[in-house]
Amino acid sequence: MKTLISAVGGAAAVAGCVAGLLWLGPSPARPGATAPAATTATTTGTDNAGGGSRDRDTAGSGSGSGDTVDAARRRTEAYPDDPTAWTVLARAAIERARTTLDAGPLDTADQALHRSLALDGSRNYGAVTGLGMLANARHEFAEAREHALRGTRMAPDRPDAYAVLADAEIQLGHYPAARAAVQRLLDIAPASAAYSRAAYDLETHGRPTDAAIALRRAVDSAATPDERAFAEARLGDLLGSGGDLDKAERHYRRALDTVPDHPYGQAGIARVAAARGETDAARALYGKLVARTPLPQFLLEAVEVRRASGAPGLGGEGAALAAQVRLARADGGPVDPHLALYAADHGDPQVAVELMRREWQHTRGVVVADALGWALHRAGRSEEALPYAVRAAGTGWRNALFRYHRGAIERELGMPEAAGHLREATALNPSFTPPPPRAERND
Repeated sequence: MKTLISAVGGAAAVAGCVAGLLWLGPSPARPGATAPAATTATTTGTDNAGGGSRDRDTAGSGSGSGDTVDAARRRTEAYPDDPTAWTVLARAAIERARTTLDAGPLDTADQALHRSLALDGSRNYGAVTGLGMLANARHEFAEAREHALRGTRMAPDRPDAYAVLADAEIQLGHYPAARAAVQRLLDIAPASAAYSRAAYDLETHGRPTDAAIALRRAVDSAATPDERAFAEARLGDLLGSGGDLDKAERHYRRALDTVPDHPYGQAGIARVAAARGETDAARALYGKLVARTPLPQFLLEAVEVRRASGAPGLGGEGAALAAQVRLARADGGPVDPHLALYAADHGDPQVAVELMRREWQHTRGVVVADALGWALHRAGRSEEALPYAVRAAGTGWRNALFRYHRGAIERELGMPEAAGHLREATALNPSFTPPPPRAERND
C-alpha cells in the first residue's frame, strides 16, 4: 500500500511557519565562516554602519545555542553599558529559538535589543537588523521589512539586513522584491544563508533542479553543523516532494549525522517510511518526534499516518492539534497553516477559515493563500476559495498539494481544467496521496 500523509506535498512550503518562527534558512553568515570566492562573512554584531571597529557576533547555532546564550548573558553582566553585548545576547536568543523551535527565547531577545537601542539609538545596525529578525520570527512581516530597509540604508554592503528583507518580502508575497534581496545577499556574502534563501526562491518559482544546486552549495558553504543539517534536510524535502524517496532519505540521514535529533531530519525519515507504506515504523518515529517537538506540521503528519494505518480516531496527536487550534483562536497571534489544514480536514472548517483570514492580514505568501483557499473549500465556499488557489499557483511552484487543492476546488465548481490539475498532483509526486474525506472531528 502506497501511503503518504496529506500535508506532505506542502511540507516544504509551510516550513516557513513553524511554531511561530520563520524557518526560511540559516541565520546570515557569521564572522569567521568560510565563504566561497574569498568573500568575508560579515559581522552580525552592533557597530557604527559607517565604519570603525566591529565587535563580532559570537551567536552560534545547533546544540550549542544554549551555551552561547549563557555566554552572551555573562557578557552583558560584565559590560552592562555596552550596546554590542546586548545585541549579541539578542542574536544568540533568536538563534536559540530558531534551532530549538521554541519561541520562549524571543522575549529575551526583545528585551536585549531594546536595551541595546537605549544605549545607542543612532547607528546601531546590529540592533536594527536584530529587530527585523525578531519581527520575522513573530510573523510581524511588515514591521520586519521596515527594519530591514532601514538596515540596508545604514549599511548597503552588509548582508544581514538583506536576509531579513528577503524573508519578510517572501512572507508578504512580494516575490520580485524578495528575489532582489536574495540576489544582493548572494553578491555580498555567497554563503549558506544566501544559498538557502536562493533555493527557496527557485523552488517556489518552479525550478527544483536549480534549487537543488543552490542547496548543495548551502551544504558546502555551511559554517556550522546546524547550517549543514538544515540544508541537507531541505534537500531531502525537495527530492522527496518529487518522489525520489531513496535520495531524500540519504539527505535526511546526513542531516541527522550532522546534528543528532535534528527535527526536520527526523520528520523526513518518518515521512519516507510513511510514503513506503511502513506505517508502523512511521508512527513510532513520529511518536518520538512529537513527544519532544510538538509542531503542528509534525502532529498533522502523525495524524495522517495514524489514519493510513487504520487506527481509530485521531489519537493524542489530534488532541494536541485541537488544543493548539483553540489556543491560536484565543491568543490572536501567528497561525501556522498546518493548524488550518488540520481544522479544515479533521475539525471545523469554519474555524480554519477564521484562522487563515486572520493570518492573511499579515502574510500574503502562496502558502497562506493555499491554506485559506482549502479552508474555504472545505467550508463549502469553493467560489470564494478559487482565487486563493489560483494565487497559490501564481509563482509556478511545482507543489503536489497546491495542485491537488486547486483541482479539487475546480472539480467542485464543475470546471473542465480540474481533472488535469488533479492528475498533475500525482505526476509531480508519485507518492502523493490526497487529503482524506471529511473525517472524525476532534475539536
